[in-house]
Amino acid sequence: MALRDSIRIMVVDDMSTSRGLIIQALEELGIRKIDFCKDGASALRQLAANPVHLVISDYNMPGLDGLGLLKGIRENKTTQRMGFILVSGTATREIIEKGQSLGMNNFIKKPFTTDGMRKAIQAVVGAL
Repeated sequence: MALRDSIRIMVVDDMSTSRGLIIQALEELGIRKIDFCKDGASALRQLAANPVHLVISDYNMPGLDGLGLLKGIRENKTTQRMGFILVSGTATREIIEKGQSLGMNNFIKKPFTTDGMRKAIQAVVGAL
């Protein structure tokens, strides 16, 4: 069985359009086990109860932003080993360095292509 058939991914983004584009790219890659949350705080609660293989999160969200979500994931024994990809249109060096220091596995700059998404995911989890 291919990894794309078994991998579970959570998409976290407060903007329905952005969330939809990420989910559409994942579906184009053949990934079907996709869940989503609209904010970092609810994602953290849901991930602790139902862990996934990979989280793809927007950076800029109200309340708990993408880096805050990453920090919470890494601090929880249940979720600390999950893959984490941050997605942002504002790819400043400071954001990327902070993400790396918190254990971010990869970064995708908006706008992205499906192929760019595939490469970013495969760099974290292996061939789909």
